[in-house]
Amino acid sequence: MQKRFSTSSRASDRAAGCGVAKVAPKRLELLHELIPTGSGPVALLVNPIDRVVAELGLRASQAAARTLGLDLHVLNASTERDFDAAFATLIQLRADGVVIGPRRSERLATLALHHAVPTIFQFHTFTAAGGLMSYGSSDTDACRLAGIYTGRILKGEKPADLPVQQSTKVELIINLKTAGALGLPVPISLLGRADEVIE
Repeated sequence: MQKRFSTSSRASDRAAGCGVAKVAPKRLELLHELIPTGSGPVALLVNPIDRVVAELGLRASQAAARTLGLDLHVLNASTERDFDAAFATLIQLRADGVVIGPRRSERLATLALHHAVPTIFQFHTFTAAGGLMSYGSSDTDACRLAGIYTGRILKGEKPADLPVQQSTKVELIINLKTAGALGLPVPISLLGRADEVIE
């Protein structure tokens, strides 16, 4: 049975949450592969307003942290006003790195670089703005799907009758310039898996 679009925000939250639950553990694994093993925790920055997405991402990340033997510390940030306080806490915790959940604020990349905190994001725009790494669905593929939906709607199909589709293509982007600024050598094995390397 195919999922269909719904006017309910709960349905879209579930769809987004399922995607996050699949990639969140991989983000933690990639960050762990890059940062030196230290005594500090790794932080997970979540938006508690997106409750379903936050909970599913948190559960998946906690399971991955247990497998990797990492101490995972959860930080909440609902708005951009919360970012400074979250990074101040990261510094106090002496966090080895931070995984940032689905957010579209390039200011997070700026703060991560300013505070010299190794960070992995979801979106390519963060890495382009100076973030260390991103791992998530391809914006190009998502736009392609949006174009397909738009075409079907313009041809007369009802949005509520269209099946929900998510981009299945994920991309790993690494910013070598940021890695150098942080003093982090990037393993060849990780570079070889990257879809794009920013130099």
